[in-house]
This record gives sequence, C-alpha cells and structure tokens, in this order.
Amino acid sequence: MAKWVGPGRLEVRQVMLDGRRVFKVTRRGYLVEYCHSIHRLAELVDLADLVEVIELPER
Repeated sequence: MAKWVGPGRLEVRQVMLDGRRVFKVTRRGYLVEYCHSIHRLAELVDLADLVEVIELPER
C-alpha cells in the first residue's frame, strides 16, 4: 500500500482495517491515529508537506 513521510518523522501509510482502507498515522514509530477520511488526515498534517515514498521491488 501507499506510504508518505512528512516533517518530524511523521509517516502515513494506507492500510486495511476491518475491511476498509484507512490512513495509519505514526510519529517516531508511535501510533498517532487511524484516519478514516482524507479530511481528518488534513486536520492532523498539512497534506502539502507529505512526500510519497516509492518502494521498488528487490532484484
């Protein structure tokens, strides 16, 4: 699934939770919140500060 990073070692991952896609927000490895909408995520972090991380497959 998708992964974004932001300032202050913020990490946002799109994960499945109870059959729904949600945003798992962590800071420095600690869970901050599961956001069920992009609007809630935008309340926690400025979306313009997030950078998508592309994980390439191993050879």
